[in-house]
Amino acid sequence: LSGDFYGRTIPVSDLRGGAARRVELGADSEFRPRWRTLGTGMPGYSAGWFRLRNGEKALLYLTDRTKAVYIPTRLDYSVLVSPDDPEAFLSAIRSVAPGQ
Repeated sequence: LSGDFYGRTIPVSDLRGGAARRVELGADSEFRPRWRTLGTGMPGYSAGWFRLRNGEKALLYLTDRTKAVYIPTRLDYSVLVSPDDPEAFLSAIRSVAPGQ
């Protein structure tokens, strides 16, 4: 993942692509970012480390919350991103990291 200060390399073997999915980040969503622990949070842009409403730690790169994709990892966090084409992105993730 390339972004601002919080970019990192996540090995494909650590992605749980089979469990990746589009998520709705509305007010009552369990995946909605709740607390920023180390990152940038501005209207229309969230990047860095956050705690989600469900208590999960997540690395975020969101520019469009209507296109949010949730990718769990085998590490101690998940990833939330907003790719231009969420369906194509999900297809690509699932093809390279199909595990649950």
